[in-house]
Amino acid sequence: MSTPTPPEHPARLASGPDGPHALRPLLDTVLDALDSGRRARGGPLPAGGPEAVAARVRDAVGEVLPEHGDPDALRGLVHALAEGAADPADPLCAAHLHCPPLAVATAADLAVSALNPSLDSWDQAPAASELEALVTRTLAHEAGLADSVVTTGGTESNQLALLLARESCGGVRLVCGANAHHSLPRAAWLLGLPEPVVVPAPSGTLDPAALHSALTDLGGARGSLLVAATAGTTDAGLIDPLPEIAGLCAAHGARLHIDAAHGGGLLFSERHRDKLTGLEAAHTVTLDLHKLGWQPVAAGLLAVRHPRDLAVLHQRADYLNAGDDTEAGLPDLLGRSLRTTRRPDVLKIAVTLKALGRRGLGALVDQVCSRAREFADLIHDHPGFELHDRPTISTVLFRPAGATDDAVAAVRRRLLTEGRAVLGRARLDDRLWLKATLLNPDTRTEDLAALLKLVEGSTPR
Repeated sequence: MSTPTPPEHPARLASGPDGPHALRPLLDTVLDALDSGRRARGGPLPAGGPEAVAARVRDAVGEVLPEHGDPDALRGLVHALAEGAADPADPLCAAHLHCPPLAVATAADLAVSALNPSLDSWDQAPAASELEALVTRTLAHEAGLADSVVTTGGTESNQLALLLARESCGGVRLVCGANAHHSLPRAAWLLGLPEPVVVPAPSGTLDPAALHSALTDLGGARGSLLVAATAGTTDAGLIDPLPEIAGLCAAHGARLHIDAAHGGGLLFSERHRDKLTGLEAAHTVTLDLHKLGWQPVAAGLLAVRHPRDLAVLHQRADYLNAGDDTEAGLPDLLGRSLRTTRRPDVLKIAVTLKALGRRGLGALVDQVCSRAREFADLIHDHPGFELHDRPTISTVLFRPAGATDDAVAAVRRRLLTEGRAVLGRARLDDRLWLKATLLNPDTRTEDLAALLKLVEGSTPR
């Protein structure tokens, strides 16, 4: 007879009858270590730069695979991770499309980790497979499309969109703006497609006149062109003129993909959703709720107008979707992803949608958009700064007045190295700008003023 695993032993299982009892004390340890790590960090990210952070991590880890286990491993390594983290919940951490996740979504994600379902066959994830079907259809309908599949984020969604276009059209050539996300030309390369046609985006958005000219020049390729528009650029949060682009695609017989990884969350807001007018005309749309949806990574989707396009993903593996099993009514999940083993990231999304509702999520969207406009006002009214433009979503570009590009870059790196603020960078109009992407709905007016003061104090005179 085997000896029972002691209650405090790290080899106890997370699920099963004893799972909750095993997890409770460990969760207390994790929460305490997150708090102690945050206090040790003392700001939005660790001070000292890469070498200092790496040294602290090495000291905390010690021997990666010791001969005997360390009972303090969980506390020590979670503390080290938190101490060395760039915390998106800190109002001064505003560089990237890196949101602070909602507590309710994070708690839901714990359930997924404990149960560990895999969405490659129904018998590994019975409830999760139905939940995913319900949620993906609902979110697709929000975008004006028919169905969607879960992905790891915008990069996978964009690659999948190109794959579906290639298979549906018997070959395809990508036409995208110079403002398009880097994952689109990379996906064309990965899929062996021709070199993309890049259309100018002189104001940061795709130029419809230039697109019309490009599509006219490519007229012989009618029916095998994929135009990729952007609803929320990475650099400035700008939205391409979607209705005009959709009209041009229809006139030229081109397929339309819209990368709304950034801006798709505007769908939840009554105040801002009209910025996405034209989304419903796309054949495929990239959505990403670990940006403007406050989900833990990963929470991406690709929505499709024609569910039949997804048929190209179907694969047969007798141990997962044997023909007689599917005929007997067991759902076939292999056509829902390029991946085989796949965790149900849909649970945290489902919990968030249900717990907050459209109005609750819309309020969060409105809050961050409002804070961005407020920050833009502060910059505009400050004689020491230059504002690039009013924000379209929640990204604000600015720079110290009269500073060189080298000085702008140095200010950002200084704040990073000192652990005082996390700002991004973007090059537009042939100049380098500091980028603040405001995704924390709890950010206050005084936080914005403090961020501006930090930048001012770090700018050489």
